[in-house]
Amino acid sequence: METIRCFFFFFLAFLVLFLQGLVSVHAFTGTYGVNYGRVADNLPAPESVVTLLKAAKIKNIRIYDADHSVLNAFKGSGLELVVMIPNELLTDMSVNEDSAMNWVKQNVQPFLPGTDIRGIAVGNEILGQGNQELAEVLLGAVTNVYSALDRLQLSDRIQVSTAHSEGVFQNSFPPSSCTFKDDVMQYMKPLLQLFSEKGSPFFLNAYPFLAYKSDSKNINLNYALFLKNPGIYDSKTNLHYDNMFDAQVDAGYAALEAAGFGKMEVIVSETGWASNGDADEAGASVKNARTYNYNLRKRLLKKKGTPRRPKIAVKAYVFALFNENLKPGPTSERNFGLFKADGSIAYNMGFTGLRPSSASRMDIRAPYSMILTACAAILLLL
Repeated sequence: METIRCFFFFFLAFLVLFLQGLVSVHAFTGTYGVNYGRVADNLPAPESVVTLLKAAKIKNIRIYDADHSVLNAFKGSGLELVVMIPNELLTDMSVNEDSAMNWVKQNVQPFLPGTDIRGIAVGNEILGQGNQELAEVLLGAVTNVYSALDRLQLSDRIQVSTAHSEGVFQNSFPPSSCTFKDDVMQYMKPLLQLFSEKGSPFFLNAYPFLAYKSDSKNINLNYALFLKNPGIYDSKTNLHYDNMFDAQVDAGYAALEAAGFGKMEVIVSETGWASNGDADEAGASVKNARTYNYNLRKRLLKKKGTPRRPKIAVKAYVFALFNENLKPGPTSERNFGLFKADGSIAYNMGFTGLRPSSASRMDIRAPYSMILTACAAILLLL
C-alpha cells in the first residue's frame, strides 16, 4: 500500500509540473490578430468595437495604451488583449520599481479576470529609433514590469514583450544574412537574454508595404502582395521565398540565430498595407491594400510556418482595425484600416457575412484542475 501511495505522490507531482508547462503564458493564442489604434476623433465607442471584433471573429487584439474605457468594454467578451506602456513612461519606470508596480495595479490588476489581458508591451519600436536615452532604459523598465507581475502573482498569466521595427537590422536581404546593427546589439542582447529566460517571443513590426514604397523599382509588387511571382532564392540556405512577408519573418529568425537565440519564436506585432497615400508613396491603393490583407489573412489561417521555420505557425497582428484620421505623417499613416470609422468595411477581404460569435474562451486550466482533484481523491483513498 505504501508503495502505491508513493507512486501516486510522484505521479501527482509530475502531473502538476507537466500541466504547468501546458498552461505557460501565451499572449497570442491564435494566428491572426489586429491592432486597435485610436489616434482619431471619429471612431465607434469601444463597446461597438467589441461587437465588430466578435462578428469578424478576431480574438487577439493589441492596443497602444491601457485606456480604461477600452478595458471595461472588453470585460466578459472572450477577446484576448495586449496593453502597452507608452514610451514616455519608460525612463521613470526603469529606475523606480514603484512606478511599474503602480502602473500594473492601476491598469491591469483591477480588470482581471473579467477583461482577458494576456500581455503587456513595454514601449514600441524603441531600439530602432536611434534614441539612445530610451534604448538605455528599456531593459530596466522591462525588468521592473516583470518584477511587479511576480509580486502580484500575475506572471503566470501575463506575457511581457516589446515590439521592434526592422530598423534594428543591419540588413535583411537575403533573409539568411540578417543581423542586428552593431549599435543596437549592446541593448538588444541583454533584452533577448531576459526574454529567453522568461519564454517570451521576439516581436517584429514587418511591413512589405514600406519596403516596396522605398524601392518600388527593384521590388516586384506581386512578391509583396502574395501574388504569383518568381520569388527570390537564398543561396546560403537553399530556400525559396514566394512572398516578402515570409522573407521578413525569416530575416528576424536569422538575426536571432546570429545573436545566439535561435530557439526564440518570431511573432509579427504589426503588418499591413495603406489604402491611400501621397503621390510619392508607391503602392498605396485600395486594390493593393485589399489584396495584401486578404492574402495575408488566408496565409495565416492555414497555420503554416516559413521556409526557415516550417513547423512554427506564423502569427501576426494586422495594422490596423480603423483608419486613424489624427495620425501625423504622410497620408498613408491615416489609411491602414480594415474598417472605416463608422464600422463599415474599408474594402471587401472576407469579413462580410460572418456570424457573430457568442462562444467565450474556454479556460484551458479548468480541465487540468479537475484531473488534479481526481488524483488527490484517489490518493486519499489509498
